[in-house]
Amino acid sequence: MSRSIYRLRSLLQYSCLPASPTMQIFPLPRLNATIPPDLDVDKVAKDWMAAFVKSIEAADVEGTMALFNADSVHWRDMLALTWDFRTFHGATSISTFLTDRLPIVKPSNFRIKEQSLQPLAPDLTWICITFDFDTHIGAASGIVRLVPQTTGAWKAYLMYTNLEQLTGFPEKIGDLRHSAADRGTWSQDRANGLEFVEGDPVVLIIGAGHSGLDLAARLKYLDIRTLVIEKNPRIGDNWRNRYDALCLHDPVWYDHMPYMPLVELYAALRRLLANWLEHYADSLELDVWTSSTVTNARPNAAGSWDVIIDRAGKDRVFKVKHVVFATGFGGGAANFPSYPGMDIFKGEMLHSTQQKRALDHTGKRVVVIGACTSAHDIAADYASHGVDVTMYQRGSTYVMSTENGLVSLMRPTYWEGGPPTDVADRNSASLPFFAVGELHQRRTAGIAQADKKLLDGLHARGFRTNLGIMDTGIGLLAYERAGGYYPDVGASQMLIDGKIKLKNDSQIASFTPTGLKFDDGSELSADVVVFATGLGDARGTVREVCGDAVADRCKRIWGLNAEGEVNGAWRDLGVPGLWYMMGNLQLARFHSKHVALRMCFCFYSFLDHIAGADFGEEIKAMEEGLFGERYAAVDQKYGDRVQ
Repeated sequence: MSRSIYRLRSLLQYSCLPASPTMQIFPLPRLNATIPPDLDVDKVAKDWMAAFVKSIEAADVEGTMALFNADSVHWRDMLALTWDFRTFHGATSISTFLTDRLPIVKPSNFRIKEQSLQPLAPDLTWICITFDFDTHIGAASGIVRLVPQTTGAWKAYLMYTNLEQLTGFPEKIGDLRHSAADRGTWSQDRANGLEFVEGDPVVLIIGAGHSGLDLAARLKYLDIRTLVIEKNPRIGDNWRNRYDALCLHDPVWYDHMPYMPLVELYAALRRLLANWLEHYADSLELDVWTSSTVTNARPNAAGSWDVIIDRAGKDRVFKVKHVVFATGFGGGAANFPSYPGMDIFKGEMLHSTQQKRALDHTGKRVVVIGACTSAHDIAADYASHGVDVTMYQRGSTYVMSTENGLVSLMRPTYWEGGPPTDVADRNSASLPFFAVGELHQRRTAGIAQADKKLLDGLHARGFRTNLGIMDTGIGLLAYERAGGYYPDVGASQMLIDGKIKLKNDSQIASFTPTGLKFDDGSELSADVVVFATGLGDARGTVREVCGDAVADRCKRIWGLNAEGEVNGAWRDLGVPGLWYMMGNLQLARFHSKHVALRMCFCFYSFLDHIAGADFGEEIKAMEEGLFGERYAAVDQKYGDRVQ
C-alpha cells in the first residue's frame, strides 16, 4: 500500500470522512515514462478518441477498459450516464458501471472540441481532451485526461461526463430568449405574474441568497414557474445584515452568477454584494416575495407538496412539485457550544451571525471564540476600531495568504484572461478530489513555503496552524467541515503584531460572572463573548418547516461520501420533490443547472406524457423507464452513514 493511501486510511479511521481508494497522481517517474519531444498531441487525442468511441458505442466494456490506465483510473459522472453524481474509482468499479449503464444510456455522436498537452509541473504532464456527445435524453460534455505509458501509448487516467441539456428543452438564452415587444402591458403582466394570480408555481425556493437566486434563474430560462420566498425585507439582507467586516475572500472570476457576471466592483464588500443580489433578481425578473415565511410544507398523497406562506400576515396556500431549501449551512441556525456557567455570565453573548459592528462594543473587552474565517474577520474589525479583542483558539487552523494561495489554487482557471465561467466550472469538476489529492498536497506545500514568513510569525505568537486534512489545504476542509481555515486578508498580521490578543494554551472550563475560566486555572475577563463556532445541522431548518417525519427521512447534508461526492446538497435528499441548495458562489452557480435539469425533466415529462394523472408514482415510473433506476451508490442510501 502506498504511503499516501496508508496515511489517508489511517486518518479516516478517526474522522467522519470515508475511506478512499487513492489520492495518487501519476508523475512521469512513477509511470516510468517520458514525453517525446516530437509528440503529436492531435494524433494521440484523435486516435484515442476513435478507439474509445468504437468501444463505447458498441457497449464493449473490455475494449473500453483497455484504453484506461491500469494502475489507477477514475470516472466522474454528473447526470449524463447515472442521473446522479457518481465517481467510480478503479477498473472494477468502472467496468461494473459501464456494464450496467451503457445499454440504457446509449452514448453516441462523440465530437472532439479541443485537445492540448498540459504540463502541471516538471514531472507531471497529461493530455486533456474536451468533447461533446449525446445520450438518449440529451446533450452531454466530457473531459478526459491521458497519461503516458512505458510503452509510449497514452491511456485515460481521469474521465468526466456531464449532462448539459435535455433534448427539446434548451435554456432560453441568446437567440432563444423571449423577445415579445412591450405593448404597454408589461407592468401589469409583471405584477400579475409576481402575485401568481393564475396558477401555482411549480417550484418553491426558500431563501433568496445566491443559491436560491441561481436556481430561480436557471428554472426561469427553462420555462419552469418558480417562486422564491425571502424572510428579510430586501433581497441581499442575508449579506447586508451580517457583521460589517464580512467580505468575499475569492477572486471575482470565481464568484459569477448564471447569465450575469459579477462586476469587479462587487468583488469584496458585503453591502456591495447584497446590492448586487438585489440587482440580479430585478434584472432577471425573478419572482421573489420578501418579508415572507414558509410556515408549513408537507408532501401529499398526489406526490406534490402543500405549502403555506405567511405574507404580511396573510396566508397563501400553494401546491408545488418541488420545495427547495436555499437557507445556507445550518439554515442560519447558530451553533452555540455549551459551557458550565454560561447562565451566570453578566456580559453579552453573541453568535457571529448576530454580531454587527465593532463600534457597538467600544470600550469593552471582547473575546472571540473560534479561529477560522469569521473569527478572524470579526476580530480584525474590533482591532481596527481600537476595541480590546482576544481570539480564543480551540484547535489548530489552516491559514494561507490570499496573495499566494489564490494564485496557486485559482489561476488560470478562475482568473482574468481565463476560460469562460462554464468551461472553468467543468474543468474544476473534472478533477475528483479523491483522485487528485496528491496534487492538492503539492500545492498546499508550495503555498506554505511561499507563506513561510507569515506562518513563522503566527507560530512565534503561539498560534497553531495545520496543513488541512491529509495536508490538502483548504479543499477537504471546505467539503467535509465547511470550515477550519482562514484565507488571510490581514488579520494574521494583526495577530503577529499583538493587535489581536491570543489565548489558546488551555481549554475552557467554565464561564464566570466576569469572563472565562480555563482548565489550567487561568481566567480571561470579558464584557462580550462572540461565538464564531459555525452553524448547526442543515436538516434543522427542514424539520422546522416540514416536520419530524420529513426531516427524519433526509440524508446527511454536506460532507463527503465514500466516492468523494457531497452528501445531500444538489442531489437526492431522500424525500421526493425536496432539495437543498447550498455552497459557495461557484458551487451554487454550477450545480444549480444540474438541479434545474432534474426538475425540468420531471415537469415536462409530466406535461407531455401523463397529463391528468397524479404526479408521484407516474413520474417515478417515467424516470425509471428512461434511465433505469437512478444509479445511486449504496452508501448514499438513507441510514447507511451517520454524521
